Amino acid sequence: MKIRVNQVPRVGFTLVELLVVIAIIGVLVGLLLPAVQAAREAARRMSCSNNFKQIGLALHNYHSSFKRLPQNGTGPTNEFNNACCADAVTGTNAPPPVAFTRHALSWLVGITPYIEQQAVWEEISNQHQDDNGLWWPAFGPAPYTVDYRAWNVDIPTYRCPSDPGRGLPALGRTNYAGCLGDSAWRIQWGVSYFQGNQSRWRYKDNSGRMQQVRGSVRGVFVPREEMKFRDILDGLSNTIMGGEIATDLGDRAIFSTGSRANGRDNILNNPKYCEDQGQIDPERPLFWSGTGVNYTAAATMRGYRWADNRPLYTCFNTILPPNREICLTNNHGGHGIVPPSSRHQGGCHILMADGAVVFMTDSVEAGDARAPVPYFRNNNNQSGVGEESPYGLWGALGTRAMRETIEESLNQ
Repeated sequence: MKIRVNQVPRVGFTLVELLVVIAIIGVLVGLLLPAVQAAREAARRMSCSNNFKQIGLALHNYHSSFKRLPQNGTGPTNEFNNACCADAVTGTNAPPPVAFTRHALSWLVGITPYIEQQAVWEEISNQHQDDNGLWWPAFGPAPYTVDYRAWNVDIPTYRCPSDPGRGLPALGRTNYAGCLGDSAWRIQWGVSYFQGNQSRWRYKDNSGRMQQVRGSVRGVFVPREEMKFRDILDGLSNTIMGGEIATDLGDRAIFSTGSRANGRDNILNNPKYCEDQGQIDPERPLFWSGTGVNYTAAATMRGYRWADNRPLYTCFNTILPPNREICLTNNHGGHGIVPPSSRHQGGCHILMADGAVVFMTDSVEAGDARAPVPYFRNNNNQSGVGEESPYGLWGALGTRAMRETIEESLNQ
């Protein structure tokens, strides 16, 4: 007699089927990851643009309040004392410390209360004693003082989410800079001068220096000079007021690490001097060569001090297009070619003087990159003063009063 045994139906996948499913999932993930990454970068880029719009609104509100733009290169100081970093005195009964900003505070300092950073502004603008017992003057010491807490703050509105740079050796970083125009001459001094034997900045009533500045520094921001919207004769919608900059990551990138000690006249006569000297790695054109380049020091890189007015930290010029090389005459405080840059693909954000934010591509029409920069040193030694910018549309957008005709709509 045969006994029939009911067979139990097979449940689950075979090994082959499981491997097929895993392979399909892997392919789908591989296809989706680039799209996810692109979506994340698009969101970061939009957030970066919004930050710049907030800065533009803050600049307009500042101008409405004070009838001028925040000065780039300002702050109370003691012009007859060598101290730079407060030489703070301790003790609860200490006398008021003396301000030693050296007229070196950037344009970003003045707009902090207009970007919801009232706490930072109050700490800067009032004399106070910190947790270590050090007394600090109103408006602080020089902007490179490590012990001063406010200069070490990373302000969210000043940071682009796409930039991964964080922490030491930088102080508080910034990804947004002011436009100095289409020259490299006098962009670090403006109407003041550095008295080397006394190691301090001082204002000087000197008509020759004023001629140099007016003939050379043709952007919205002029170091240590009050600027107003009325000075922008080309029209607010046709003039660049700010630009994005990428902070340095210690990787020898040409757009965040400057090559220095290249000589003043070399750069003034040829903005592409660093490249023409073979300093850029031909196999990796976004990085400096491993030899023959004098890099800026570890703590003096692009965007490393939001409170410092010097071009390497908070300014740029419209000579070379975005994301090109930083070529300096001597160190972080000297003349130089300092283009804007970003961690976005293909260009960077630009803030127009009317508050509009546009994305400027690396391929913007920029004229002759090897043309001498506009500069005035004396009547017998000048180049391009009062002339149209030699750097095409890019240079024309960077100047405030050269009356160039702009035929392109930047918002399309």
